[in-house]
Amino acid sequence: MVFQPEKIERGSPLPFGATTSQGGVNFAVFSENATAISLCLFDPAETTPCCEISLDPKIHRTGNMWHCFLPDVPLSYHYGYRVDGPYDPLKGHFFDNRRILLDPYAKQVVSPFEWGASRARDSTHIHKGVIDPKEPFDWEGDTHPNLALKELIIYEMHVRGFTQDSSSQVDDRGSFLGIIEKIPYLKSLGINAVELLPLFEFNERNNLNTDPQTGEPLYNYWGYSTINFFSPMNRFGSGKKSPLVEFKELVKALHGAGIEVILDVVYNHTAEGNQEGPLLSFKGLENSVYYLLGPGGDYYNFSGCGNTVNCNHPVVRELIRDSLRYWVQEMHVDGFRFDLASILVRSNEGAPLEDPPIVEAITLDPVLSGTKLIAEAWDAGGLYQVGTFPAKGTWAEWNGKYRDCVRRFIKGTDGQLGEFATRISGSQDLYGHGRLPHHSINFITAHDGFTLADLVSYNEKHNEANGEENRDGTQDNASWNCGIEGESDDLAFSQLRERQMKNLHLALMVSQGVPMLLMGDEYGHTKFGNNNSWAHDSRLNWFQWDTLEMRKEFFRFYQMCIDFRKQHPVLTRARFLGPGDITWHGIEPEKPDWGAQSRFIACTLPDPLSPYSLYIAFNTSPEEVTAHLPHAGNPWHLLIYTANPSPHDIVEERDLKPIEGSTFKLASYSALVLKVFSE
Repeated sequence: MVFQPEKIERGSPLPFGATTSQGGVNFAVFSENATAISLCLFDPAETTPCCEISLDPKIHRTGNMWHCFLPDVPLSYHYGYRVDGPYDPLKGHFFDNRRILLDPYAKQVVSPFEWGASRARDSTHIHKGVIDPKEPFDWEGDTHPNLALKELIIYEMHVRGFTQDSSSQVDDRGSFLGIIEKIPYLKSLGINAVELLPLFEFNERNNLNTDPQTGEPLYNYWGYSTINFFSPMNRFGSGKKSPLVEFKELVKALHGAGIEVILDVVYNHTAEGNQEGPLLSFKGLENSVYYLLGPGGDYYNFSGCGNTVNCNHPVVRELIRDSLRYWVQEMHVDGFRFDLASILVRSNEGAPLEDPPIVEAITLDPVLSGTKLIAEAWDAGGLYQVGTFPAKGTWAEWNGKYRDCVRRFIKGTDGQLGEFATRISGSQDLYGHGRLPHHSINFITAHDGFTLADLVSYNEKHNEANGEENRDGTQDNASWNCGIEGESDDLAFSQLRERQMKNLHLALMVSQGVPMLLMGDEYGHTKFGNNNSWAHDSRLNWFQWDTLEMRKEFFRFYQMCIDFRKQHPVLTRARFLGPGDITWHGIEPEKPDWGAQSRFIACTLPDPLSPYSLYIAFNTSPEEVTAHLPHAGNPWHLLIYTANPSPHDIVEERDLKPIEGSTFKLASYSALVLKVFSE
């Protein structure tokens, strides 16, 4: 039976969205310049509204909030809003009463559950919300692991890509449940936090390009094109249950394994694009509030994706904070990595603010203040704030300066040694004024850019398969192909490349700060030089479990380096290194060469709480180096040497053997860790 409301009550202007209570549902939506709004209700089996309820502004409007209360409305019904008002793009108004718009506060978007079944930029498609998609869920006492930030080892991963390949051999490939089946693997790897690429509802089919080599359609695979900030991506569900329930099951299972869940969130732009983009939600409700607009109604494009969210408007600020609270309170997530976070500091005119209200609101929020908050401290408009993000000493940052310097030093670039020492010591130059080493999220690779294997195999990007004639992606990769571009069967090249991969990974593992790892680097995943693989739903991006099986020796080194870090607290200090905490060496003990062409650096790190010290050295020159070891009283023991073949590249503590003599010959492009016991 089709629902027709017998009574429409005034309702309440707050809270935003569709809120259930005993006896009915309150609907509330914001629009400042609308002249008329109708609530449209849909029977789930129908594509046209079963009824439209016109909201009388004399009764159903309080300030700029439009609202009503409907007794006994079916909670499974879908809903949206028809909004009328001026169509005047020069003033930033795009009202169009022919469209039905998605509620920004909808908790589930009505969309296909099968990947690839979405409509490809169909401007006639109606995006609706489910009135109340929540189902009973037993958290069974789940609590946040509350791991110390300095102890985290973050694994950046894609929900679909982790298990979509048939070699994963899971029952529910490419889904939240698929990840659950692989939690034992994540535990064995040694990570204790996952950073999930965007999982808010997005349209994977809004990329109209095709692969020029195969003719196959391309996708919006990464998902940096948000439609709604509250709804989990339907296509990441298995289809067996609600995606909300399956996501909660994933979080509960990860927490049970001691693994925290960090979401990569995109509050800087939406899928609506610029003037030519679709009218889905925000643009049709109040374009001039939700987006940053310049003179003449033009969109500021600090995101590089067509529009920029007006994060510091009070209404938008509340939307973002409510969204974050929802994911913490309802979904139990542990933290957030904010994509292009410098957009959060921009004013209504686009200028950087010294004390941006949205950042302060998140930082001081009683729910959010205890979560992990990580800023990608730059945007596409040229604002670069690594080390200066205005976070009142609490937010961590993706340390892009760490990434760039370590890449350059390991490949042997001039003038990098001094900065390299600063970066692996915790970047005190960036975070020494009110923050701590763990506010630096150190990384060598991420989803955007070369993989670890490609970093040592390609000098140039090779993005032809993206359908943009290789114009996309950064030109500045700080990579080195070791002498030949691309794949090679030559043993000498293969050995050098693998050694360089080990050097890079080891540098990350011995650095003060929080390491972040890229899914697939642990077996040397290649994207064949594609440094902007956002469009590919294929093995180019998928985790290759069969390749993992073939690269067991490199995986062993990668995994054991993670364990080595966890076993040596001196590498995860809570404070910056001071006098007596570290000693720098060159070829001769305590005589580091900080010259522009120096390629050798070493240090000793005594553990103040344990009877041992570490000697860590990097030789990034093309020549062998004989290093004179510092006198330690007892023999040095060889723990890691990247020039040795597996399994001698890294050894178990129980297998440590003392080295002979007071010198060590480091091969070209190699790294070394020795250990000495003081008792």
